[in-house]
Amino acid sequence: MTIPQLLLCLSLSMLCISSKPTEKKDRVHHDPQLSDKVHDDAQNFDYDHDAFLGADEAKTFDQLTPEESKERLGMIVDKIDTDKDGFVTEGELKAWIKKAQKKYVYDSVERQWQEFDMNQDGFISWDEYRNVTYGTYLDDPDPDDGFNYKQMMVRDERRFKMADKDGDMTATKEEFTAFLHPEEYDYMKDIVVQETMEDIDKNGDGFIDLEEYIGDMYSHDGDADEPEWVKTEREQFVEFRDKNRDGKMDKEETKDWILPSDYDHAEAEARHLVYESDQNKDGKLSREEIVEKYDLFVGSQATDFGEALVRHDEF
Repeated sequence: MTIPQLLLCLSLSMLCISSKPTEKKDRVHHDPQLSDKVHDDAQNFDYDHDAFLGADEAKTFDQLTPEESKERLGMIVDKIDTDKDGFVTEGELKAWIKKAQKKYVYDSVERQWQEFDMNQDGFISWDEYRNVTYGTYLDDPDPDDGFNYKQMMVRDERRFKMADKDGDMTATKEEFTAFLHPEEYDYMKDIVVQETMEDIDKNGDGFIDLEEYIGDMYSHDGDADEPEWVKTEREQFVEFRDKNRDGKMDKEETKDWILPSDYDHAEAEARHLVYESDQNKDGKLSREEIVEKYDLFVGSQATDFGEALVRHDEF
């Protein structure tokens, strides 16, 4: 990935890449479904396998024998049991499922980590990130590509500081992940909202009015008539987005729009797995209880089963 491409990816406004005038751009961050399969344990456990692993990797479960599955699953319990008390709670399962379902986020960070950690000390400082990302671009006051790199750097530094919890201007891998993917972290959601509002608020009044809202999604580009979806979005703005009916969206209204409180699929799945596996009904799962229900867990993302287990390495 070239530096200009990286800059575009980092800008939340570029999550909505340029499209045809009649196509809708979407800024809303939804948690994805855990599986597109029907959740019916009476028929099969395919949904549960997808929830833990992902649809593609779950298919490789057929390569494992029941004995291999039980053995590998037992080895993974320690990974899920983060407080090392010998049991897996609903909360630990939820965290594991979320981490597994966000594997693409962590993979993208791993791909970029070596590029930015110039001194190989296991951290990425702001200076390292700035030098690698911007370098000589800042020396050109009028770049041919039309980007204002100084303005972009200021915005990146603000986000870096927000991600850097201890304020030392040096990011751990988790902090760097929050920097690159702020929509995945609760403590970064304010910066997601702020950057979105800055992108859309063309008149700089600190709000998003109806025309700014529509203008971010759709360009007339000489079209006399708006598509039906644009008319629908105008109605959505008036009826649902602008909750206090003042003709514009403030910070909280924008947050409700782009970061909706979706149904928590990971929490529901974790609750389901505990309910189905908790033989003594103490509200938590022992290693034995999980292995006993291996057919429910197997293929699970708890082990990256289809891929990692066949490779005999661990998540």
